Amino acid sequence: MNQTSTRSYTGPLLIISVLFFTFGFITWTNSTLIPFLKILCELRTDLEAFLVTSAFYMSYFFLSIPASAILSRTGFKNGMAIALVVVAVGTLLFIPAADSRTYPLFLTGLFIQGMGLALLQTAVNPYVSLLGPIESAAKRISLMGIANKIAGILSPVIIGTLFLKNAASLENQLTTATGANREAILSEMASRVHTPYLAMAGILLLVAVIIKFSNLPEVEEDQDTSPQAAARQSVFSFPNLTLGIFAIVAYVGAEVIAGDGIVQFGKNIGFDLEQAKYFSSLTLGAMLIGYVVGIVAIPKYLSQERALFFSAILGLVLTLGAIFSAGNAAVYMIALMGLANALMWPAIFPMAIKGLGRFTKLGSALLVMGIGPGGGLIPLLYAAIGGEVNPQRGFWVVLVCYAFILFYAFTFSGRKTTKA
Repeated sequence: MNQTSTRSYTGPLLIISVLFFTFGFITWTNSTLIPFLKILCELRTDLEAFLVTSAFYMSYFFLSIPASAILSRTGFKNGMAIALVVVAVGTLLFIPAADSRTYPLFLTGLFIQGMGLALLQTAVNPYVSLLGPIESAAKRISLMGIANKIAGILSPVIIGTLFLKNAASLENQLTTATGANREAILSEMASRVHTPYLAMAGILLLVAVIIKFSNLPEVEEDQDTSPQAAARQSVFSFPNLTLGIFAIVAYVGAEVIAGDGIVQFGKNIGFDLEQAKYFSSLTLGAMLIGYVVGIVAIPKYLSQERALFFSAILGLVLTLGAIFSAGNAAVYMIALMGLANALMWPAIFPMAIKGLGRFTKLGSALLVMGIGPGGGLIPLLYAAIGGEVNPQRGFWVVLVCYAFILFYAFTFSGRKTTKA
């Protein structure tokens, strides 16, 4: 890497923290959208409602490799600005979707938002990782994660309050309402989308302009000049990356279920939406605590590899707790998974791109691609296995996710990842 040891990157990190806050707020609206759209679009099952996460996250799978190509042409800074404009376009699509109450149009808007965020995350994660020593990358990503998770805490509070106001009462009314009365209730709910999504689109465009005209430096990919690295002919010849992709899939699946799924889970076990709409803030609050721990402990007291190892063990314990407990205890177990999840992305990402050299952008794109099946397919499996009938049974899926992350952490803890 070039000059990262002699320059101060406080200014660039502050700018990037704004980006992490922005895409965190957008991402965590999904926890509110799942129950909201289930009512507004009159969806019958949790499986249909969880298509919200599928539409949003599967765009990462399809767009991450093109995102890598775009960044190769535009550089990191211009790529970030373009990404924000794309997210704004998807955000604006929510207005006609709400007016027509068309679920596929909502899903299209979510997919376009995800397209922009795929480009944004393909840029910002390696950017932060390379903006200093790779051994302390988890600490920098944890700092960015604080901005991201503060946005995540605020998002369900703000959007949940606006979208799910009197939701339980409206659900009861809709069970008997017909004709014009039913249409009036649904139209009033749909109108709640306008102001917040217009405001979000405006903010996204403003941040895009700020990024475009900022003085963010370009960073160079880590050039590993060892004989082993020179012999690499394929990005898939790095085991830390190939297994890291699956670790990202597992992590994102666990995070989305604990963060986006906790509201619907609460509703399924008997809480009304007036209470449950804030549950995802508990998960994000626990993640925030985890990030603070990472900032203090990594790398001074704890390596990022060991942090991942202990986080996976905590995730396994909490998942078993969620499966075998009930009521408030189960909700708290799921919320505390945020603590287990907090250091997983900050640890997995730098572990996976370590030593990639000229393959760094492509490797980063492949890791971001893992967000797609992680957030788009694993929650569907969770909903299909658990759902309204037996919501806790779905957490066996999460247990498998944490088990694989533990395997990844054990495999690369204390090892040199550039060895074949």
